[in-house]
Amino acid sequence: MNTGYVDENLIIRMSAGDGAAFRELYEQTSSTVYGFALSILKNTHDAEDVMHDAFIKAYTSAVTYKPMGKPLAWMLTIVRNLCYTRMRTGGVCEDISKYEDLVRSDDHGAVLDRIVLQEALSKLDFEERQIVVLHSLTGLKHREIAEILELPVGTVLSKYNRSIRKLKKQLEEKGGE
Repeated sequence: MNTGYVDENLIIRMSAGDGAAFRELYEQTSSTVYGFALSILKNTHDAEDVMHDAFIKAYTSAVTYKPMGKPLAWMLTIVRNLCYTRMRTGGVCEDISKYEDLVRSDDHGAVLDRIVLQEALSKLDFEERQIVVLHSLTGLKHREIAEILELPVGTVLSKYNRSIRKLKKQLEEKGGE
């Protein structure tokens, strides 16, 4: 699991055109970037497109990056903005294959777990899902999530705790069936 730490020197090296730094940034953050985009767009194809666009934007914008010790937050802000632009311009596809990437797995237990988790996450509202995904996938602190989502820290904390309670209740109900 990503701990939320990304070496800031990767962005600085990218600004000088270092392709190896770009590859390393991609390897360290692609699953987090994809997961965050997916939490907003709820469509695998759109999330993949935004993920790729975000890395291109990060590479071309690296020269404007101001070192603050938060390169992952910078990346996720790019992702959020690209997602919102895509939604605003109507470029979001309907999700006709909600579970298509799950079907390819040979581990049916893992597939079932992912389907149950996806269904549980769908019960959360937009902001709740973003907060849970950011905290779970990246290990970002609530303060950092508040900065990315432009929300007060108290709001992030209460929404996170409420979301976890909702998820637990949803999963317990599914377990009892």
